[in-house]
Amino acid sequence: MNDYLIIGKIIGAHGVRGELKVFPLTDDARRFLKLHDCFICDENLGKLQAAETISSRLDKDTVLVKLKDYDDRTVAETLRGSFIAVSRSNAVRLPKNRFFIADLVGLSVTDDERGSLGTVCDCYETGANYILEVKRSGKNQNLLIPFIRTVCYEVNLDDGIMKCRLPEGLFELYE
Repeated sequence: MNDYLIIGKIIGAHGVRGELKVFPLTDDARRFLKLHDCFICDENLGKLQAAETISSRLDKDTVLVKLKDYDDRTVAETLRGSFIAVSRSNAVRLPKNRFFIADLVGLSVTDDERGSLGTVCDCYETGANYILEVKRSGKNQNLLIPFIRTVCYEVNLDDGIMKCRLPEGLFELYE
């Protein structure tokens, strides 16, 4: 498990005073309103640079974030394409049986009938539920599995395993 979690992508500057326009990569954009210490990084959590949030406010489907020492639009614009991360210790607390997407990526997926299916390589939100993309070894097409309790019935982060029961016909769609 990584010590940091990405919570947003900087998509540009807002105004002339250095506010950042951030696309939230979290279920609840309001978590930015309580954000104080954060990190600016690349998409692989590389080049971590500590930052302090002065203010945040919601703006339609984005968040406007003001960081200490970023006082003009030109400086803020240099962060376009970067990400905002928080340390895991500062992340929101999740209820039981809820997981950070970053923790699901890399899990080995096994099906009760078919055995090993592959490794979770991505996760997509569809509105109704999340879909896990599973990279299958030796196959060109990845498997898409609904991340719902009736399908993915056990997630063991310590052992790096997810157990599932695929709905009838789903596996055959990808063969």
